[in-house]
Amino acid sequence: MSEVTREQIDTVLQGIQERYLEKDLVAANMVKDVEIKGDTVFVHIEQNYPSGGYRDELADEIKAKLEAESGIAKAEVTIEQKIAAHTVQKSLKRIEGIKNIIAVASGKGGVGKSTTSVNIALALAADGASVGMLDADIYGPSQPRMLGISGQPQSDDGKTLEPMMNYDIKAMSIGFLVEEDTPMIWRGPMVTQALEQLLNDTNWGELDYLIVDLPPGTGDTQLTLSQKIPVSGAVIVTTPQDIALLDARKGLKMFEKVEVPVLGVVENMSIHICSECGHAEHIFGEGGGKRMADESDVDYLGALPLDYTICQQADEGRPTVVADPDSKNTELYKEISRKMSARLASKGKDYSTKFPNIVIQNT
Repeated sequence: MSEVTREQIDTVLQGIQERYLEKDLVAANMVKDVEIKGDTVFVHIEQNYPSGGYRDELADEIKAKLEAESGIAKAEVTIEQKIAAHTVQKSLKRIEGIKNIIAVASGKGGVGKSTTSVNIALALAADGASVGMLDADIYGPSQPRMLGISGQPQSDDGKTLEPMMNYDIKAMSIGFLVEEDTPMIWRGPMVTQALEQLLNDTNWGELDYLIVDLPPGTGDTQLTLSQKIPVSGAVIVTTPQDIALLDARKGLKMFEKVEVPVLGVVENMSIHICSECGHAEHIFGEGGGKRMADESDVDYLGALPLDYTICQQADEGRPTVVADPDSKNTELYKEISRKMSARLASKGKDYSTKFPNIVIQNT
């Protein structure tokens, strides 16, 4: 048998498409090491987003194709998950320990943004990432209930807060600090200051992703986040309804103006399937989220159904991804979270921590 070359191995790897990055392995810069020893090739792949079960599927595909097409007898494939920090707004610096902050926004209320946020966060965690959740809705915090967390956060030093924890998610919300039925009768500056404190005075530790569940609209809170909080990317949640799409477009344009990349659009409540007869109906219209994504030249991350169980599970403090991990709905949330994190992985990386500090001394 003639000796197999690195070029032959690369040719096979170029023929393997990475599902979520939508590039071949070589073009995606995922091949970190190739070693040929006799009739065995050892390939080390680096995946820069959490992909859960797809990682093993991809490893099996690489192994099978190398053994079938490269002329090698045996292939050993390892895939390492290595999530990088990505660039934020030019005027801001990344928060120590938090690699990426992703804002989940909607132009209008009632589109299921908080339910989508928590399930995306749980999907990222299920796929192997370290994840936090910041509930930025000061007037109507819903994450404490959705995450099934009660009680108040502790402060070991009297200055900073320890995040609350459930389902491997670190969480912080104004809802942990006030009674559930207490209204927050605050003006804009108090709200934005509270949001900054919740972010900066929480001991988040090391996080791959901090998901920020924004309140609806394009007002003070959203502007504060885009001007003072280092965000790596944003996701827009909408329904197919024209009135929701109008407001969702405003949110998308706001992020574009403040130089926060929009990672994609999620269409929630896209279709309703009757639990009695199985009839499918587009109650809020059809395809609006996809059209909006196409018109705005951003990615369409996926559609979620109008399903009573999703709402019920969130209200009970056990969102779909943890309540029913093998369900079709959970798979939809995982597809959306993988597409979202893969889009972020293709953006510019933050190398600021790699640069040395220059210190000038008089000697």
